[in-house]
Amino acid sequence: MKSILPQKGHLLIAEPSILGDVSFTRSVILLTEHNATEGSIGFILNKPLNYTINDLIIDIDASFEIYNGGPVEQDNLYFIHTIPDLIPNSIEISNGIYWGGDFDITRQLINAKKISKESIRFFLGYTGWSVNQLEDELEENSWIVSENLMKDKILSKSSAQFWKDKIIEQGGEYVLFSNAPENPALN
Repeated sequence: MKSILPQKGHLLIAEPSILGDVSFTRSVILLTEHNATEGSIGFILNKPLNYTINDLIIDIDASFEIYNGGPVEQDNLYFIHTIPDLIPNSIEISNGIYWGGDFDITRQLINAKKISKESIRFFLGYTGWSVNQLEDELEENSWIVSENLMKDKILSKSSAQFWKDKIIEQGGEYVLFSNAPENPALN
């Protein structure tokens, strides 16, 4: 299988060998930043928490799920979306996916029912790597780098099967791991 280098907008798929790590076992991460001088940042796309946006911000009248974005700054709320025309000051990641923007306007639009859960995703925390740290983890075979072929449709992807689907796409021995129990010791 041809390996590709990580870049902004790519996905990191946790290798099946990552076991017992609450954040990263069976994770799929969208890289929102990757550069040689500052390191990398991303959000875990498939780890919903037992919270909704209304649980955290009571003046938002919506039940959008909150996701575990990663182990860094888990007391901060972040969001990615596909609607930069509605949310000013958004930063393009790639492929029609944007990071952040004016939160007050975002709150107003959600309350006015002008933003759907398919076009925005909220995270507590993020995943971060210092300079060369991600490259070291790639050398250790902790991650598979994949292009985001779903582009801006990725936010509407169900989180339950996401890792399994991405592992099956890798083919070969990865197909066997797709049906393995999350904790083989419990098998």
